[in-house]
Amino acid sequence: MNTHAANGYATREAADTLRFERLLPGPVERVWAYLTEPEKRRLWLADGPMELRTGGAVDLVFRNNELGGDEPPPERFACHAGEIHNQGVVLACEPNRLLRFTWEAGTPSESEVSFELAPRGERVLLTVTHTRLARHSTLLGVAGGWHSHLALLEGELGEGERPSFWPLVARYREEYERRLAE
Repeated sequence: MNTHAANGYATREAADTLRFERLLPGPVERVWAYLTEPEKRRLWLADGPMELRTGGAVDLVFRNNELGGDEPPPERFACHAGEIHNQGVVLACEPNRLLRFTWEAGTPSESEVSFELAPRGERVLLTVTHTRLARHSTLLGVAGGWHSHLALLEGELGEGERPSFWPLVARYREEYERRLAE
């Protein structure tokens, strides 16, 4: 198993698994709200309802063009620029501690993502683990995407200036292509 650096690059836990850690300003209830409340979640990731119970439905509504900055998406990411629905099912929900759900449920790309929260004094350690990433191209896209979205979350929570989304996606995708080469 790899060592992890909070607020650093993802680590590859297995061939199909990525893990990110972010040390964020607390309290844990505030970070939980940004994971679970659609009006807060849409500011850094995606809008949409989420039934916070095991077996509950998830409908993440991505509108990446609304995530900051006036720059259009690079051509290679144009397919991610419109409204995209990502359906899932809640697999575990322990308020202020753990949220796990399927990602792209019912598709050939179905995977799982989990968010774990742990208090660290006045801060909160957020661990995002994305598993069952079957193809290398999916792994690279997920790595760059999560890194970019988590940078927006850090900005929302007051950790520095809010970056422009599309330049982040392009930069991190390229970096992960180097870091996670086959």
